[in-house]
Amino acid sequence: MVFWVIAAVLTLGASLAVLLPLAGGAKATGDAGAASPDISHDDDASHDLEVYRDQLAELDRDLDRGLIQPAEAEQARAEIGRRILRLNGSAGEAGKTTAPRSLRLVSALAVLAVPLVSWGLYSQIGSPDLPSQPLAERLAKNPADSSVDELVARAETHLAANPSDGRGWDVLAPVYLRMGRFSDSVTAYRNAIRLDGATAQRQSGLGEAIANLAGGVISAEAQEAFEAALKIDPADPKASFYLAMGLMQEGRRDEAQAAWKKMLTTLPPESPWRRAVVQALAESGDKTPMAQNSGGAAGPTEDEMAAASSMSPQDRTAMIETMVAGLDEKLRQNPRDEEGWLRLIRSYTVLGKADQARDALKRGVTAFGADSAEARKLTAFAASLGLAATE
Repeated sequence: MVFWVIAAVLTLGASLAVLLPLAGGAKATGDAGAASPDISHDDDASHDLEVYRDQLAELDRDLDRGLIQPAEAEQARAEIGRRILRLNGSAGEAGKTTAPRSLRLVSALAVLAVPLVSWGLYSQIGSPDLPSQPLAERLAKNPADSSVDELVARAETHLAANPSDGRGWDVLAPVYLRMGRFSDSVTAYRNAIRLDGATAQRQSGLGEAIANLAGGVISAEAQEAFEAALKIDPADPKASFYLAMGLMQEGRRDEAQAAWKKMLTTLPPESPWRRAVVQALAESGDKTPMAQNSGGAAGPTEDEMAAASSMSPQDRTAMIETMVAGLDEKLRQNPRDEEGWLRLIRSYTVLGKADQARDALKRGVTAFGADSAEARKLTAFAASLGLAATE
């Protein structure tokens, strides 16, 4: 109800602000039209016209008596004629002052139509019954019913009132990082470390935020944070990964690849960092990591093939071929798995099945498109194994 009262008052005020000048203008024009154009203006115009006619007659008499030259007389007659024309024009405009009355009426109707039409549309497509949602009420909502932005706003409000709450900064820092608010994330991580002390997770998170703020560059400041994380926890995967990336950015490819390969030997199979490491190695130009188990499509690894060497030749071959066949089937169902194609090509090559390896290469290239970066990577990898692509 309050909404409708406020809306009605605002609409009335806006309409009066436009209508009153129109009504005032009509009254002023009407009053002026009643007195000036019909009486005073007509009398003045008639008097001036009579004066100009007398001047023309006097000019003709002076010309006849030779008191003025013909050229001068012609100029004077032209000037008097222009004055008569101006007098007639002003009289015509004065007679038209009452003409715009219809225009004022149309304008008034248009002004009145605007609120009527807008209110009608709002009642049909608007939400007049939607209750107001002030910020204080939204921040008091159950967290389970709040959006991420509302939760962040709630945390920011809390930290503005309690800037020494290290736990609050610790919770908010990774959220800022995921939202892409890298500068705020750096500030939050620094506050958490200052208030609650350094941990491997906080230090590596700080380094990641600094690196993202710099556009992915592992600066000296980010490197310092990652090294601090490794001093606390030498097995911290995030710090190890980004430090290897820093080596790569410095042009120390061999050292970076060695660091990533070392990570593959220590990371648990379910670690999400395995895929990131394998991808980084592939982008660095390394050709060997695809045999490692990166959590992608299933298939035989080099370790599994080595373990199979203790079996009989028939059992060993059957085991490996079963795993390779399983990988092949998964790639037929999900052909957009670049890592899976690399492993399948390598597996067929190790088994000595060059034709099937070339077929896998062809299918992988087709899945991504011959001109794609993935297709070029598959072709280069096959070539490194001594497998030439066919037509």
